Amino acid sequence: MNIDNYNFNGKKAIVRVDFNVPLDENGNITDDTRIRGALPTLEKILKDGGSLIIMSHMGKPKGKVNPKFSLGQIKDAVAKALGRDVKFAPDCANASEVAANLKPGEVLLLENLRFYPEEEGKPVGIEKTDAGYEDAKKEMKARQKEFAKTLASYADVYVNDAFGTAHRKHASTAVIADSFDADNKMLGYLMEKEVQAVDNILSDIKRPFTAIMGGSKVSTKIGIIENLMDKVDNLILCGGMTYTFAKAKGGHVGESICENDKLDLALDIIRKAKEKGVNLVLGTDCVAADAFSNDANTQVVSCMEIPDGWEGLDAGPNTRKAFQDVIKTAKTILWNGPAGVFEFDNFTAGSRAIAEAIVEATDNGAFSLVGGGDSVACVNKFGLADQVSYVSTGGGALLEAIEGKVLPGVAAIKG
Repeated sequence: MNIDNYNFNGKKAIVRVDFNVPLDENGNITDDTRIRGALPTLEKILKDGGSLIIMSHMGKPKGKVNPKFSLGQIKDAVAKALGRDVKFAPDCANASEVAANLKPGEVLLLENLRFYPEEEGKPVGIEKTDAGYEDAKKEMKARQKEFAKTLASYADVYVNDAFGTAHRKHASTAVIADSFDADNKMLGYLMEKEVQAVDNILSDIKRPFTAIMGGSKVSTKIGIIENLMDKVDNLILCGGMTYTFAKAKGGHVGESICENDKLDLALDIIRKAKEKGVNLVLGTDCVAADAFSNDANTQVVSCMEIPDGWEGLDAGPNTRKAFQDVIKTAKTILWNGPAGVFEFDNFTAGSRAIAEAIVEATDNGAFSLVGGGDSVACVNKFGLADQVSYVSTGGGALLEAIEGKVLPGVAAIKG
C-alpha cells in the first residue's frame, strides 16, 4: 500500500519513527532533523482525520528503564512540531487503554521501545558461546512476537517511517508488520525518499564516485569500506580512524584515538585499495591539541609525528586541501562521518572543508548523499543541508543499503 493512496480517516495509525535525537546534558534537543523529517507522514495521518500513535527508541538502554533515554524528554518538542497536544504513555507495552480512547486528530507518544529487551529480540545475560544460548534465543524470539502483537493491537494500520532503524529486525521495525495485511501497512514518506535516494546512487553511478568515511573507529566501518572498494573511484578516510592508519604505517600518534588491535586491518585496506585501483586518501597533517577540549592549546603537526601528550582532533590544512581537490571533481558523493571533533567550534575546519567542497560539486551537477547522525549534524551546523542533493536520517541503514543488503524494515512491508 502507498501512503498517498491511503485514507486514514477514522483509523488509528501506529507509526515507527526514528526520534533518536541528540540531547544536551539538560535534555534539550541539539538537532531536530529526524523529527522534522517525519512530519509529512504524521501530518498526512492527522489531516486525513486519523489518530496517531508514535513509537521510537532512544539511545541504548539495553532492555532496562533508564530516565536518561526517556522519550518524555522530547514530548513537548514533538507537540510543538505538530502544533497540537501530545499524550504520553510511560510504558509502551501497557498503553492499550489510552490508545483505545484516542479520538481523531489526537496524538499519543509511547515511551522508549528499547526499555524492553523484546524490542531488539536479543537474549539478555547470556553470551553466544554459553550453553543454552540457542534456547534463550528461541524464547526471546517468541517474546518478541508477543511484544510486537501488543504494539500492533493499539492500531488499525502500521506505517514504518524509521529509515534509521530499517536495517534492524526489531519488534517495531519488522516483526509488527506480520500483524497487518498488505492493505494496512506501508512505508512513510521519509522511508520512501530514503529508499529512492539509495537507488539513485546505486542504479546510476556517475563517475568519479567519491565516498568520504569519517568516525573514530575503523572496526565499525570495515564492512562498508570493503564494499565501497568495488564501487568507488576515490575513498577518503578521515576522523579518528586517521590515527590508526598513521600508526599502522609506522607513525607516532601521541594520545590520539587509535585501535591498536586493528593496525593489520588498516594495512590490509591500504593494500586492497591499491589492488583495486581505488584512490585512497588519508590525512597527512592534523590539528593536535594538548587536551580534549575546545579551549585546548593547538598546533598543526604531521599525522605521523604527533608529540606525546597531544592528540589529533581535526584535519590539518594540507589534508583539507587534498580532500577538497578530490571531492570537487566528483559526480557522485557519499559522506558518512566527520573529519574531526566538530562539536567543538575550534575543531570544525576539516568537516567544514568537506561540506563546502560537497556543496561546490553539487552545484556543478554531482549527486551528493550525506548520511549518518554526525554528518547530518555537521551540514546543519554549517547551514548547508539544503545545498546538497539529499540528507539521509539513517546511518547504519544507509550504509547497509549501499552495501546491497536487504533492509528488514523495508522487506517486512514490500516483501
